[in-house]
Amino acid sequence: MTDPRGPLVPHPRMNRTEWILLAALAALWGSSFYFFKILVATLPPFTVVLGRVGLAALVLNLWCAVRPGRAPVPARTWGAFAIMGLLNNVIPYTLIAFGETRIASGVASILNATTPVFTVFVAHLLTTNETLTPAKAAGVALGFLGVTVLIGADAFAGLGRGDVIGELACLIAALSYAFAGLYGRRFRGMSPVTVATGQITASAVMLIPLAAIVDRPWTLSMPGASAWAALAGLALLGTVLAYILYFRILATAGATNLLLVTFLLPVTALLLGWLALGETLGSHAFAGMAMIGLGLACIDGRALTLCRRRDRGHVATGGKSSRTMSPTSSSAAG
Repeated sequence: MTDPRGPLVPHPRMNRTEWILLAALAALWGSSFYFFKILVATLPPFTVVLGRVGLAALVLNLWCAVRPGRAPVPARTWGAFAIMGLLNNVIPYTLIAFGETRIASGVASILNATTPVFTVFVAHLLTTNETLTPAKAAGVALGFLGVTVLIGADAFAGLGRGDVIGELACLIAALSYAFAGLYGRRFRGMSPVTVATGQITASAVMLIPLAAIVDRPWTLSMPGASAWAALAGLALLGTVLAYILYFRILATAGATNLLLVTFLLPVTALLLGWLALGETLGSHAFAGMAMIGLGLACIDGRALTLCRRRDRGHVATGGKSSRTMSPTSSSAAG
């Protein structure tokens, strides 16, 4: 019987290609916050979420329809797509949209950055190949602390002082993302495009009644050109392309490594603000980015392994040099 959690393939570290894809995913999802800001100025949150996944589902299904060699998806797989869409889109998108109506975006960002923390512990309990190691635990702690430093002490101080229900909603969203990362392991071996299409299509179907009940979008005014452009960017870049990368990384690097992307999102948002909007970077920003980088290096493990090898090589070379010089020294003395 196939393990429902996915094949027991070890995920000790990511290779260079996977790190590049993770950085690209962070850039895509980081830009989504910019598009979302434009859209929520004219449209309610659930309508924005439905527009995002609805347009993305339309594009992906058209792509799959014209792609040669497309295999039909078994009916039972659509049930798995629905569960994945519920965990990865419907629950977290809804909770974050609700939470950000009650708490500051900085607090929401910190709470969203708990996703890798939840993932590490959930993966340790529910899997056999993504167990918790001291280096991984230290890396996650450094990464989370780096996010709090990067966002700023004011936002961190706001934790526990704002609306507890809003904060709890964002924490449950982060936990849902963690379970989604682990549940998505079962799609390993399937095309990332197929999985992204199935998950997003199922999410759109579930979000239609939610948006209809809460927002009643048929009563809203038609958005302007800038809103349509932002929706296209959010759907095509932040959803279609982003989820193709998401499932590509998940299949090869595992859930724990994949969800490190939430540590990189504040970095992306900060750099985009600096490059596109001329915002200044304070010393806390550089300190936070350095801590995030150190945390990712600890989780990756290669830098630590390289240092250990160099230390062993240095000791071995030193010992060999001493042994080879001993006869010479003895001869000279004699």
